[in-house]
Amino acid sequence: MIIASEKKVESFSSGIKLNFGSIIAMNFGFFGIQYSFGLQQTNMTPIYSYLGANADQIPLLNLAGPMTGLIIQPIVGAMSDKTTSRFGRRRPYFLIGAILCSICLFAMPYSSSIWMAASILWILDAGNNITMEPYRAFVSDKLPSEQHALGFLTQSFFTGLGITLANLTPGILIAAGLISIHSRSANNIPYTTYAAFFIGGVVSIGSIMYSCFTTKETPLTAEEVEKVKAMPGGIGSILKDILEAFKVMPLTMKKLGVVYLFNWYGMFIYWQFITLCLAKTIFNTVNPSSDGFASAQLLTGTVNGGYNVVTFLVAFPLAYFARKITAKRVHFFSLIIGGMCLITLPMIKSEALLFIPIIGLGIAWASMMGTPYAMLAGSIPKAQTGIFMGILNMFIVMPMLLETITFKYIYKYILGHNPENAILFAGALIAIGGVMVLFIKNKSEIQA
Repeated sequence: MIIASEKKVESFSSGIKLNFGSIIAMNFGFFGIQYSFGLQQTNMTPIYSYLGANADQIPLLNLAGPMTGLIIQPIVGAMSDKTTSRFGRRRPYFLIGAILCSICLFAMPYSSSIWMAASILWILDAGNNITMEPYRAFVSDKLPSEQHALGFLTQSFFTGLGITLANLTPGILIAAGLISIHSRSANNIPYTTYAAFFIGGVVSIGSIMYSCFTTKETPLTAEEVEKVKAMPGGIGSILKDILEAFKVMPLTMKKLGVVYLFNWYGMFIYWQFITLCLAKTIFNTVNPSSDGFASAQLLTGTVNGGYNVVTFLVAFPLAYFARKITAKRVHFFSLIIGGMCLITLPMIKSEALLFIPIIGLGIAWASMMGTPYAMLAGSIPKAQTGIFMGILNMFIVMPMLLETITFKYIYKYILGHNPENAILFAGALIAIGGVMVLFIKNKSEIQA
């Protein structure tokens, strides 16, 4: 039986206050998860382009992320709620997902066709999703409510750091003279991409293993173990639990779903079209075989790395302000700033001025990756944390899935097949998401 309300729910297993070093150690695995995610953000559109894909095929080719998230996240979250292995409830899923991710990262650059790359991406995203939801629940399990903002925004810190290094790695290798920007393999993919994915494969498994070995899960009491074992098992029971959770989800979670609709539809557009936009606005090319397009791919890495530098710089200040002015206000201001700054990006014709959207997007991204979880964590039952965190992340992937189905037509018939308009549209959606945050009532507002 799943029970949820806007008030703090009695813990299934009580978190204890941890020192800052312990919070860093437990979240270090997020560095590897997001390094992998950063490689996808920056490189999948160019990889598809190198293999011959057209721009209007890009949304459909990125269907893997939303589909695997939609299917895997709530199921794995629910499974981890019912796991009582001697290795823990959440950690076994970290390792399984990390192993899958690492194998796929090593394999991706060897793709010889569009559909081979797309197939590997499906497995890669499945691995990321197997790891992600139990990790969110792990933080909620370990920490008391007063440390939730710090815990989840520490994940934002490692999100920024991981994606930053993933995006800057090719440029660093070129600057160091280790690889030439002009060097490509037989499948037209630059060797810088090979190197970045190989490094990502090592980082993914290494960081997850570090967190697993340095941070033990809070053990369930004998009574809690018996309660878990008494729960019905099997996929049918898991699906029933997910449906029940949908019925009783807190109002905060429902309204966050509306915010997520705008935020994540917009972010998915941004990741898919930023390289195409920069190629046109900065390098005046639309030809994937040109050096200008390859330079746009590297510049995308710099831009994405730049906004993630901002993310890990502002993550802890955002945690401070969340305690002072509420997480709701932090999220509102962050999304408005991010959306408005992103709208300026297509208007910029000089690389030197790209710091404007970089700063705004970095602030928004830091808040997106941590603040909503802090807003929600205190109002869901600990015994079903995995399910509810999985459902919250379904609210991420459903807009992405909607984008893959609908944006092809918006891009063609409304935005004039122009990547600059696509980025403008993405910025507007993120800003609208910020406005939607104002309709979420916090606990003090509900009680009043």
